[in-house]
Amino acid sequence: MSTIQQYLKEIGRGKDGARALSRAQACELLGWVLDGQAQPLQVGAFCLAMRIKGETAQEMAGFMDAVHARLPRSAAGASPVIVLPSYNGARRLPVLTPLLALLLVREGLPVLLHGSTTEGSRVTAAQVLEQLNHTPVTTLTTPQPGELISIHTRALLPGLADLLDARATIGLRNPAHSLVKHMNPLATSGTTSLVVGCYTHPEYSISMEQTHAEAGSHALLLRGMEGEPVADPRRQPMMRGILHGKTLLTLSNEGGSVPAAPQLPSGLDAAATAAYTREVLNGERPVPAPIATQVQVIVDLHRQLTAHAATAGAQA
Repeated sequence: MSTIQQYLKEIGRGKDGARALSRAQACELLGWVLDGQAQPLQVGAFCLAMRIKGETAQEMAGFMDAVHARLPRSAAGASPVIVLPSYNGARRLPVLTPLLALLLVREGLPVLLHGSTTEGSRVTAAQVLEQLNHTPVTTLTTPQPGELISIHTRALLPGLADLLDARATIGLRNPAHSLVKHMNPLATSGTTSLVVGCYTHPEYSISMEQTHAEAGSHALLLRGMEGEPVADPRRQPMMRGILHGKTLLTLSNEGGSVPAAPQLPSGLDAAATAAYTREVLNGERPVPAPIATQVQVIVDLHRQLTAHAATAGAQA
């Protein structure tokens, strides 16, 4: 029988000497961490070892298996759900994830936004949504078509929130910070979901694509605005559409220098961002072109998922 110590020995031998875990081993190891069976020193060792070694696609898929097995169960959805992981917030530009969410809702799509932040100085999507009268739920439910539901990570899985919070103590990211941008909070319900996954460094686009290929999941991957799952409103980033683990769509990024964006609010605070969001939704300001493109891509991927589910149901 494997133990935490055995796994730590495998992953903790440095960048060149460490051995990658199998998907099943990664699932077992993270399961112990999430369930509180690892001692604080072991959690720290896990975080540092994985930070130095880096996660393989099999390990990340195994970590997702561990999380998905521990998520609360909700009713199955009637339509594929769009999942928006929001964990970075505003740093230099306003957080426009709520705008993306509400534009998708306006298209009739069900949207689930989950998130938290380990940096208290940033304005979060949840704070902007509060200004827009969208209060986070405390119990996971499946959104219906045309509905937005927002939930904090701690309400989804306390052990995962604790692992995210370890960053404040250790000072470094750990696998949880990548994991939350892959996971499907509705996995235990059997609801089909399209995860809008974002990355800040180009090399992560490859590992994220490989992870979804290993898991056979559905995603739209893009270099999000300051780590948020929304396109930079100033120019279009590269986007990859993945269904059943296969990349079916690639949109190239817009080249050149970043143009000025006079249409954005001047401040980062939640109230100003909420006011801007209302104005866009009311047609008083234009939808930034890259975000409009992102919305259309998501609508198209959702339509393909819906058609596939209908075909599979007819054949069952």
